[in-house]
Amino acid sequence: MSQPLAGLPVRENLWRTDQLLQRGLNSRVIAQLVRDGILVRVRRGCYARGSWWTSLNVASRRRQLIHAHAHGTCTTSAGGFVYSHTSGASLQRLHLWGVDDMVHLTQARCPSGVSHGRGVVAHTRRLSSREVTFVDDLPCTSLERTVVDCCLIFNVRQSLILVDHAARLGADLHLLRDYCTALAGRNGVVALRRALELVDARSESAGESLTRELIHRLRVPAPELQYVVRTPLGEHRLDFAWPAQRVALEFDGKTKYFDYRPTSEVVFQERRREKALMEQGWIFVRAEWKDLFREQEFKYRLLRALHSPPRFDGSLPARRC
Repeated sequence: MSQPLAGLPVRENLWRTDQLLQRGLNSRVIAQLVRDGILVRVRRGCYARGSWWTSLNVASRRRQLIHAHAHGTCTTSAGGFVYSHTSGASLQRLHLWGVDDMVHLTQARCPSGVSHGRGVVAHTRRLSSREVTFVDDLPCTSLERTVVDCCLIFNVRQSLILVDHAARLGADLHLLRDYCTALAGRNGVVALRRALELVDARSESAGESLTRELIHRLRVPAPELQYVVRTPLGEHRLDFAWPAQRVALEFDGKTKYFDYRPTSEVVFQERRREKALMEQGWIFVRAEWKDLFREQEFKYRLLRALHSPPRFDGSLPARRC
């Protein structure tokens, strides 16, 4: 059944139904290709190459759903909307946690009687010119407007992940605080306000943001972030550190080991680094995603490390990033 796709451009992975029909495929053949997994029906009137679609990670697939919406409405919509909320965040590659795959868009007027289709949430708001930008040639809300809109429908932890990453990307925190002040009394503004109180651009992942929020909520003494220690093997950076107690907390997310280099090499270097620091008297506490939801156990492990007896100090000077 791969023969019908032989005439399709190799570099294209999304097609509208009319494009498939123009290349000689009829509805029966398209349906069979979907059953065989060669095509995936991404949304009404839009299909993707199956092998390409299944290779995407969660964030990339969410982003491609937005492109599929834009591609599918190319001939059926006059535009007039911008991608917003979690869709704007996805296009801008902001860290998201616990969100669905709905496509969010904002337009100046209430939706007409014609539905935007399944999987689409339409919001009504007049946006100023500074609140609109283009990402990947698609119109979406600006970084700051996107953050505000998302936080109004997020909880505190989701909001902190988003605000931390936005700050890391250069979001205007003064503008975000102005938005927050203007929205006083609005449902959901508490999550935005709390995230702005806790924001730290040094957090490098969603897991680190959640870990920091948990440490704060459990009233454990605040750590130093991205703390650099010098050893005979070179400088090593710790996710979280309590230098006076020589305690390091490392968040072990999968991306830490799988994104750039073979797992065995990364793990070997990580253990070598850890050994060098332990020889200087550092204690390591490691946290995974599951640990963030075992709060009592997490707090006990961390406090036990922080309250352990002093160790021999044969280290070289340490400093912060």
